[in-house]
Amino acid sequence: MLIGGVAVIARGVARVTTDVDATVRAEGLALDELSRILARHQIVGRIPDLLEFAHAHQVLLLRHEPTRTPIEVSLAWLPFEEEALARAEPLDLGAGPVPVAVAEDLIVYKAVAWRDRDRTDVERLLVQHGDEIDLARVRRIVRDFADALGAPERVGELEAVIRRARPPTGGVP
Repeated sequence: MLIGGVAVIARGVARVTTDVDATVRAEGLALDELSRILARHQIVGRIPDLLEFAHAHQVLLLRHEPTRTPIEVSLAWLPFEEEALARAEPLDLGAGPVPVAVAEDLIVYKAVAWRDRDRTDVERLLVQHGDEIDLARVRRIVRDFADALGAPERVGELEAVIRRARPPTGGVP
């Protein structure tokens, strides 16, 4: 499932990205077999110890060789990730349907990463898809991640982004 900038673009937000971020269900996944399959499509490791790094950090650092496009494939283990994978929607991105995270789950992924670009993406996704977003669910999941990351300030920062994107109209956003 696509989860990064390409997914944000696929969800209707105009922006630029130079890489591809995706996630795959990790349970039962044979990384060596996945690596061989990807290599047949000219997607190869960016680092020499690709599989050791992936086992230690839960991410495959890859590159599409013909275009030199960086690709990061996160290994999904957490209940939120499993749920997001199940909720993904196939979108036609030109070469056929590709599973893409729904806007609500993209907001959570972006709130976990929380770089400047991620905060901007969250705001723009909320503007574009706000009526479809279950903010109570987003807040709950982000609060859980913020606690796990030792970043309680993330909750307040997310609230500020929500207020900018979805100003109150007499009720709680």
